[in-house]
Amino acid sequence: MDLPVMPPVKPMLAKSVPKIPPGMQYEAKWDGFRAIVHRDGDEVVIGSRTGKPLTRYFPELVTAVRDNLPPRCVIDGEIVVVYEGRLDFDRLSERIHPADSRVRLLAERTPASLVAFDILAVDDDSLLSLRQSDRRAVLEAALSAASPPVHLAPATTDPAVAQEWFDRYEGAGLDGVVAKPLDLPYRPDTRVMYKIKHERTADCVVAGYRLHKSGPVVGSLLLGLYDAEGVLQHVGVCAAFSMKRRAELLEELEPLRIEPADHPWAAWTDAAAHEGSRLPGAPSRWSGKKDLSWVALSPERVCEVAYDHMEGDRFRHTAQFRRWRPDRAPDGCTYAQLEEVVRYDLAEVLSVGGR
Repeated sequence: MDLPVMPPVKPMLAKSVPKIPPGMQYEAKWDGFRAIVHRDGDEVVIGSRTGKPLTRYFPELVTAVRDNLPPRCVIDGEIVVVYEGRLDFDRLSERIHPADSRVRLLAERTPASLVAFDILAVDDDSLLSLRQSDRRAVLEAALSAASPPVHLAPATTDPAVAQEWFDRYEGAGLDGVVAKPLDLPYRPDTRVMYKIKHERTADCVVAGYRLHKSGPVVGSLLLGLYDAEGVLQHVGVCAAFSMKRRAELLEELEPLRIEPADHPWAAWTDAAAHEGSRLPGAPSRWSGKKDLSWVALSPERVCEVAYDHMEGDRFRHTAQFRRWRPDRAPDGCTYAQLEEVVRYDLAEVLSVGGR
């Protein structure tokens, strides 16, 4: 491979802001695997956000890249899996599997798509120093004849359209809007774009905690919600405490410690138990040898957390602790309090094109 921008490349990143800023290019925020795709003839390398290769996990995209991208180019985009008209991150995660036979089976059962939203090089030219608006024009020309599973990400410079996307597209599994300054060159591994994500709050039962990797202080709180049958389901964690607060939490929660055998999630070490319930410590190829053990707490305390969106019956990302809720009873912390987003067909999102 001999391209003007060679792998590995870490992608340009975004920082969170509360509102859509004016005077920029706007795109939907895709919920998948960020990928930098290098193509030089038949040679294709798909790199992850960290620079590690993803190529072997998506053989169908290697073929699609050869069929749809310019012969020599570097594209920034997102790998997604669409299921029943929505992005499905769980099915996408299943694609990262050590067995080649399993990878190829899943490539047929749950094929991935590539949504392209930037271009770093074409032919012998590096485009890193070009303005965002100029790179977008090159990208649109480069993908003018592309067809599924390769898609050109819809983009607009109209903030009213961006707000409409923010309000409507969550129902298709997207989690916000990205804003890019029009004169921005491509700056790898730097947070110079802006992301505007949905934020909601929920009252959750604090049912345990994990210790921080640095020592005997709280790393994260394990959160639960009661389902319609009255079963406490693990829905995620909240974290991002200061070290001082982590130490305080360890002392504060000590009176609630109970024996794991007395906890509603006592069966968490049994792999079969995870099939019928949401329990902490579910087997995952992402966790590897990571210590998934946790300290059991009597499910008596309630906290309010902020979250962006749900993936099935759990928080998609780490929730943010907001405050304790001594006024709330644990058995009142149910799924019923969560806002149900109106479904929206992802095919309609991808059909928008550039605006």
